[in-house]
Amino acid sequence: MRNNLSERSEGSGKGRGKRLAGLAGKVLLVFFTVIVLFVFAVVALCHTLLTGPSPTVRDQIVLSAMQASATKWLPGLFLDDALVEEICARSADVQQEVIPMGTLTGGQGENGSFNGAQAAAEDEETAEDEWADAIDGMLYKTYSGSSYKAYILLVKDPSRVYVGTSSDYKSGKIGARIFDIAEREGAVAGINAGEFSDIGGQGTGDTPIGLTYSKGSCVWNDGMKRTFIGFDRNNVLHAFDSMTQAEAEELGIRDAVSFQTGNVLITNDGQDVTLYYAEGNTGMAQRTAIAQRADGTVILVVTDGRTASSFGATRNDIIDLLVSEGAVTAGMLDGGSSAMMYYKDYYIKYDIDIDGLDEYQRQGLTNRYKAFTKPRHMPTFFLVAPED
Repeated sequence: MRNNLSERSEGSGKGRGKRLAGLAGKVLLVFFTVIVLFVFAVVALCHTLLTGPSPTVRDQIVLSAMQASATKWLPGLFLDDALVEEICARSADVQQEVIPMGTLTGGQGENGSFNGAQAAAEDEETAEDEWADAIDGMLYKTYSGSSYKAYILLVKDPSRVYVGTSSDYKSGKIGARIFDIAEREGAVAGINAGEFSDIGGQGTGDTPIGLTYSKGSCVWNDGMKRTFIGFDRNNVLHAFDSMTQAEAEELGIRDAVSFQTGNVLITNDGQDVTLYYAEGNTGMAQRTAIAQRADGTVILVVTDGRTASSFGATRNDIIDLLVSEGAVTAGMLDGGSSAMMYYKDYYIKYDIDIDGLDEYQRQGLTNRYKAFTKPRHMPTFFLVAPED
């Protein structure tokens, strides 16, 4: 009797095991079928959009994909390389628009240094009202565009903004995360800065690309010609298509980085402001930019992207946003998954509900980090030192 019961129990257990195994197999089959169908749908959608009747939509998708290292390969799956290159080449065509510098805020001295007294005299009441609620000598705000959300930090004293480096670039160490370098430097705020090798989105940020200055010294020069963006010893921001070390030394550069060619956004000659619009550049992405008003105020901007509610900003979106903030000089910095703005305890200082923030925002990131990896390791950052 006992043997029969034991055999029945054993047989029942094996039966349940087989049923569970069969159920698990069916679940896995359904799961993988859903994934395959989803991938097929995405590929079909991309094929339809990229090869369909609308060149405008096609170009926008191509240029958006080309903004990120991890998706540069995507257009080549559906379009000839020659066509992709043609689309990218058209997007680089710049149309300059010149506006009088007097239409923007602030003034600039004859020697290129900023004259804060002159700027204040021009519109003292407006300036006082703007900075009445400043915290840490800065103003933090957000802006929602048609396809993006921007995070803006105004720093009144430009001497506080400098380039922080992840290492000496000689030891082979990987780059730093923005939280770590802010803590190490004792910075109150910061954004990501210059370019680094990032093939397939796998770069470790161990060294920058292009001429780089930090705290008055040239810390990297690989001879690569890139857009050069940074401050001189008079705390004036410059943006040039390229720069040699000899030219930088003559200008008295103290802190600067390099980012891909063609990323000068705004320049001025003391009289007029030139805006470098690229009418064909409709690619939307997460963006980072640095700018300066005529009164010396530094403007730091980062935008969201890669979400249903915030696809990202175009180059021209950033120019328009910076002009609305009074920028007379500006340059684009590294974007995509590198785009990050840090502001220590900003949600406490600006009474923002922490329950609505993700894990990285609770560590000080103002924008929402959207990537398949943790926040990037990078070699350079524009940091903001605490007030004296």
